[in-house]
Amino acid sequence: MDELVFGTDGWRALVGEGFTHANVARAARAYAAQLRDGGAGLVLVAHDTRFGGERFAAVAAATLRDEGLEVAWHRGPLPTPVLSFAVRQLGAAGGVMLTASHNPPEYQGFKIKGPYGGTALDASYRDVARRVAHGGVPLPPPPAAAANELPSFDVRDAYWRHLAGLVDLEALRRVPGRVVHDAMGGAAGGWIRGFLAWAGAVVEVDDLRAAPDPSFDGVSPEPLPVHLARTRAHLRARPGARFAVCTDGDGDRLAAVLPDGRFFDPHQVFAVLLDLLDRRGGEGAVAKTFTVSRVVERLAAARGREVRETPVGFKHLVGALRSGEVLIAGEESGGIGVRGHVPERDGILNGLLLLEAEAVAGVGLAAVFAALEEEARWRHAYQRLDLHLGTPGLPGRLADALAVDPTHFAEREVTSVERLDGVKLNLAGDRWALFRLSGTEPVLRVYLEGPDDEAVAALVAGARAFVTDLEAQTSR
Repeated sequence: MDELVFGTDGWRALVGEGFTHANVARAARAYAAQLRDGGAGLVLVAHDTRFGGERFAAVAAATLRDEGLEVAWHRGPLPTPVLSFAVRQLGAAGGVMLTASHNPPEYQGFKIKGPYGGTALDASYRDVARRVAHGGVPLPPPPAAAANELPSFDVRDAYWRHLAGLVDLEALRRVPGRVVHDAMGGAAGGWIRGFLAWAGAVVEVDDLRAAPDPSFDGVSPEPLPVHLARTRAHLRARPGARFAVCTDGDGDRLAAVLPDGRFFDPHQVFAVLLDLLDRRGGEGAVAKTFTVSRVVERLAAARGREVRETPVGFKHLVGALRSGEVLIAGEESGGIGVRGHVPERDGILNGLLLLEAEAVAGVGLAAVFAALEEEARWRHAYQRLDLHLGTPGLPGRLADALAVDPTHFAEREVTSVERLDGVKLNLAGDRWALFRLSGTEPVLRVYLEGPDDEAVAALVAGARAFVTDLEAQTSR
């Protein structure tokens, strides 16, 4: 039997290899057993625009029904945050989302949602993984057609009404001009336009890559500069837009592109939304994962707000959001949650908040962020590297090397070392480098920040040299 590895946020595998109807049924049966032990209840199932999404969702839904649970499913693509909202809105015991989020198109995934309407916690995923591993000889999956007998659910209007309580409707209704929403072929296509039309806003929305596309236009559906050539081309071909909101494959994360084509990264979005919510008078601390830019914590400190830092993964922020003590929580990859919403990332809501922030400020996002940098006294330039470790033995040698605190890196003095999740080297001159070995693949993730692009380029060179030297030692 295939081993189903549940990582940071669920189980993901290649379609047709590890990700099959049989394995989806195994995961669903394990989840059903967990829910039965907890008292069961309604379970919601949905999928995004990935290949085979509806059939995989149908198999999961039919399996859960066969295991004695009450099940409803959404037959068309649905953004992950809308499923999370539906779980709480309908009082469900949990939910299953068929999505591999930002992974390449050939992947699919199985995510679990808690009854609070957010990512399942580590304990829940570990329990499901244990049940899968000890499930005995797997039964054949039910036919996908069996799900046609199950009821469906639709919470679009309720979701719109909920969002209306989280944004400044009057400000959005007055926004002139045009904004672009690039859904990258994912499930959020049309949802920002839909809300603004429902709310009576006059701003025009250019929908880009809004149609469901299992190939995601030939790129991974993650809003990174390398994947947004179509966005920049659209802005050049049709100038005058305020900016472009770019959401990922399942609609829970976002970044932006400015009118001149510059990438407005998730850290900048995080800082702008923190500023907006702070100026509204919102209460609570700021929670961030270990890889988020220091501009966020410096801005929070300047506003007198407590900062809570967690390991990588939005699941570590869920508890903070559920506590009611946090105003905003975010991660490096573009997932941001806000107080009053479900404890979940929501690229749709955050795109609307970004539009509101620019409208309220009366200047463009670049100018808004520049003022925040001045206030925080931190210049932001950032890059992430994913270095593949193909040499046998290299991951182990890297782990040994990272266990020792260095005195210098990239010709800079190491002023301190943090080990909350990986190894973060704080360097002289407002620079830092964080090294994290993947737990599921031979990859070293390196996160780098400095005061300008030149400083970050030097850190990138230092990181590559560090790995190359160790690779040479390992090959001897």
